[in-house]
Order: sequence, then C-alpha cells, then structure tokens
Amino acid sequence: MRTLAAIALICTGSAAQAHPHIFIDAGLTAIVDETGRLQAIKVTWAYDAFYSLLVTEDAGLDADGNAVLTKEEEAQLRGFDMQWIEGYNGDLVARLDGQPLELSGPRDATLIMREGRLVTTHVRDVVGAPELVGHSLSMKPYDPTYYTSYDVTLNVNVQGLDDCTIARNLPDLDAGMKELQGALSKLGRDQDAIEEGFPEVGEAFATEVEITCAPR
Repeated sequence: MRTLAAIALICTGSAAQAHPHIFIDAGLTAIVDETGRLQAIKVTWAYDAFYSLLVTEDAGLDADGNAVLTKEEEAQLRGFDMQWIEGYNGDLVARLDGQPLELSGPRDATLIMREGRLVTTHVRDVVGAPELVGHSLSMKPYDPTYYTSYDVTLNVNVQGLDDCTIARNLPDLDAGMKELQGALSKLGRDQDAIEEGFPEVGEAFATEVEITCAPR
C-alpha cells in the first residue's frame, strides 16, 4: 500500500522491519466484453483484523469497539485506500502473453466490514482493451517492498466468458526468504532501509494468477 502503510514504514524505518506488517487476502476478476476483449480488472482486498482495527480507530469509527460498522460509517471510510501517490501501480502487475498491460487508476470503490475485517474493491480499466480469447493473462498482486503481504485466497474469475482456465502459481517461500535475508544482509546494522533503498523482494513471495480462454 502507499497510504497508511507508507506512513508506518517511515516511522519504523529499519532493515529489521522488512517482514510484512499488513496482510491482505486478494481476489481478482477479469472483466471481458461481448467481443472477447479485456475491459477491466476488479480487485478485492480483505485486510487483516489488526490493520482494520487501526484504520477504524484512526478514523474515529466503531466507538463501541464491536468490529461492526454502520452503513454510514462504511460510507465515510470508503476509498481510504484509494488515495494513491503518483507512480504507484496499485500493487498489481498484469501481462498478456508476457507483455505488460497498462492499467488505469482505481474507480468504483466499495467497502464493507465483514467479521472484523475491512473488505474493499476497486476496478481498473485495461488500456487498449486487448483481445483475451486465445491469449494468456497473468495477474500478480504484490508489494515490491513486502511491507504488505498479498495472499490470493479469494475468488478469481472471468466475467463475460465461460470457457476459461484459471491457475494459481504459488511462490517458492523458501527461495523468497533466502532472497529477503540476502538483501537485508547487504544493509549494515545502523543503516536506514528507507535511505539505502528498501529491499524489493515482494515479487518473490507473490502468487501469479494465469487465465487462458479458449477461442470461440
């Protein structure tokens, strides 16, 4: 994330803080039109309970502490994670046949509190609306700095096409930990991770979703 997470990262600011501090269960929907072109990607983020508590407390909501928000409170909080800084890619990399796709900023944000967790969605348009049928779409949600950990445990589907195959390629966590430890070892004990360049190892821990849709 590049909102509250960025503030927290600056405050901690040491190489020892390289492990995730925010945990998100993610879901992805590829939105295809009647001609088979990829119009947009809908992203779902379900935040961990502790981070959800921090966000609601920071906003002065849920005064009774029962981890339940009213509709009015949900509306007040909606979009809290959509204030992206320039250049932020939304922690999502999408490719078609290995070529990067350009995605718009977020739109149509939603937010609900479910079992003590904030669950938000947003939609990102795919620039150029490329043909999806007969091609391979790769989507990989991750924070390069690994401050936020994404786990693709929620629904992944295609809206608008039926004959599609969806695969989740899980990361090699042992290899990811070795990469993280190697990056941290290059920072001295007294070096600040922000000033020195925080290790960008998040992709090593990322799940890749691959979608292929058969020609009609």
